[in-house]
Amino acid sequence: MIWMGRPQNKVKIKWSPDFAYAIGLLTTDGNLSSDGRHFDLTSQDKEQLLNFRACLEIKNKIGQKISGQTQRKVFRIQFGDVNFYRFLLRVGLTENKSKTLGKLEIPNQYFFDFLRGHLDGDGTFHSYWDPRWKSSFMFYTIFISASKKHIDWLQKKILELAKIRGHLTKARNNSCYNLRYAKRESLTLLPKIYSKNGCVRLSRKYLKIKRALAIIGEGNLI
Repeated sequence: MIWMGRPQNKVKIKWSPDFAYAIGLLTTDGNLSSDGRHFDLTSQDKEQLLNFRACLEIKNKIGQKISGQTQRKVFRIQFGDVNFYRFLLRVGLTENKSKTLGKLEIPNQYFFDFLRGHLDGDGTFHSYWDPRWKSSFMFYTIFISASKKHIDWLQKKILELAKIRGHLTKARNNSCYNLRYAKRESLTLLPKIYSKNGCVRLSRKYLKIKRALAIIGEGNLI
């Protein structure tokens, strides 16, 4: 049932680095209600929701709930805004988006800010010493989605704007797709994702990446 009340404007709809980052978080960790008005965002990191709230300039309370997947407490923010909901539909987000998500209308100027939110949401960064070669330190920047259409679009967009292709794999349990960028391509991609000094980001993930880059003498790359 679509909510038919008077539209409320809690969110200022104007593209900016922070706004694009928030859209990235909603794309991965957000949920659009079927009522045409409400959203929620969940994360194990309270900082993630504080960043999200600041980016959209809203003041809604951050609460907690038990995750249905892990049975652990996670942080959650909920709010309603009809106009913002309609905007997200125009961008390409949908309710029950996990497997239906496809191409999103993100301005090229703000794509890597969006991608930083995508990485902070469902993405991961993995590093390790490769035992096959002496002093070989490897790492991967990985974007994750349950939707093949969305991960295909993400790969094509990154290829268009960063000229790197990545490698697409499917999880062993077939639950999601992984778009992986190995060390050489990550060294091209990461400075674009973290190109702005003081850009909003999840500190835990950023510091993990920065420590890995420092091991190969590239700590100042981001």
